[in-house]
Amino acid sequence: MLLSKGFEVEMYTGTPEGEIVGLSDRIVADLEGFVTEPDSRNVEYTTPPLCSYDRLLCALVQPRQKLRAYLQRLGNYTIIPGSTLSLGGSDRFYRSDPNNPYHGYIEQTYGTKVVTASIHINIGINDPELLMRACRLVRVEAPLYLALSASSPFIDGQATGNHSSRWATFPKTPSYVPLFQSHKHFIQWTEEQLVLGTMQNVRHLWSSVRPNGNRRPYDLNRLELRICDLIVDPIALLAITALLEARIWQLMADPSLDPLERSSLPANTRAEDLIALTEANEAAAAHQSLDAQLRHWEDGRVIRAGEWIAEIYQEVYAIAKKRGFSCFLSPLQKILREGNTSQQWLKLHSQTSDTHSVITQAIQAMADQERELEDKLCQPLVA
Repeated sequence: MLLSKGFEVEMYTGTPEGEIVGLSDRIVADLEGFVTEPDSRNVEYTTPPLCSYDRLLCALVQPRQKLRAYLQRLGNYTIIPGSTLSLGGSDRFYRSDPNNPYHGYIEQTYGTKVVTASIHINIGINDPELLMRACRLVRVEAPLYLALSASSPFIDGQATGNHSSRWATFPKTPSYVPLFQSHKHFIQWTEEQLVLGTMQNVRHLWSSVRPNGNRRPYDLNRLELRICDLIVDPIALLAITALLEARIWQLMADPSLDPLERSSLPANTRAEDLIALTEANEAAAAHQSLDAQLRHWEDGRVIRAGEWIAEIYQEVYAIAKKRGFSCFLSPLQKILREGNTSQQWLKLHSQTSDTHSVITQAIQAMADQERELEDKLCQPLVA
C-alpha cells in the first residue's frame, strides 16, 4: 500500500499569445471542481487523495482537458504555463471576489507578489508526531523540490535573474516559522500567531511546507509541500512526488533521519541553525535552481542542488522499487539531465531574447502533451 497523494494545481488562463486574462469567476460558476484564487487571472483545481500513480496521472490531466474545452467555448482562450505573470500585468490586482475581506487583506498587504501559479503536493500521514517529523525533514530539503520545479524566470516580459521569480518574491508568512518539535508545539505556535495577528486565520501559514488537515492545527492528516513552482508536465510532477513519497517511507523506516536528531550542527542551537541554513538554501535555489550551491543540513557541507538530489535518488530508488513505483520516480533523471522548465526557457531565451516566443511555444507544447497523455493513458483506465 502506498501513501495517499493529492495536488492543488493553480494555473493562469489567457490567450494563445500569452496574455493572461482573468476568467476564474466564470470557470468556477460553470465547471465543477474549480475554485477561485484572490486574483481572477488564475484558477485552482484539486485532485482527490489517491494512492495509485496511474490514477493520479489521469486525475491531473482530465480536469485540464475539461477546462480547455470550456475555455474554447468562451473564446480563443487556453491555459498558460509558468508561475509568474511572465509577459505582463504585474502592476495591477484583479479581484475575483471584491466582497471577500480576506482577499482584500491579501491585495492590500501583498499586492501582485501573491498572484502566482504553483503546485501544492499533499501526502497523507495520519500520525501527528510522524507528520511533524516528516515536515521537519521535508522543510530542510524543500529547496531541492523548488530546484526541480522552477518555472518562473520571467516577469513582465523580462528575465529577472532568478529561476523561480515566484519564490524569490513570494511573501513567506509569518516571516519566521520554526521547525515544529511536536504536534503540541505546532498547536501552541499557531494559537500564538493568531493572537499576535501575524496569521489572519489558520490558512494564513505560507511556508515551504506545512502540516494540514480538516481542523488545523488540532486535527491533521497530511503534509503539504507548497514551495514548488507550477509543473505542467504531469510525468515530471509525478516523479517529484515519487521522490517525496520515497523519502517519507525512508524516514518511517529510519526515524533517525529526523534533522533534529541526525544533523551535526550544535545541539543547543540546532533548530534555529537549521532554519537559517534552509532559508539561505531556499533563496539560492530560487536564484539558480539545480545549479545552486547549497549547504547540506546534515553537516553544513556545500553541495550543488542537482548533485544532492541525485544522492537522495540513489538512496530511495530501492524503496520505490520495492513498493512498485520506481517507474514513476525514474523520469527525475531526465530533469537532472536536461534541466527544469526555467533552465530550458532561459536557454531558448539566450538564443532569441524573445520572451514572447518562449511562452507561446510552451503554451502549445503543454496542450500537445496533455492531449497525448489523455489519448494514450487515461481512456483505457476510465473504461
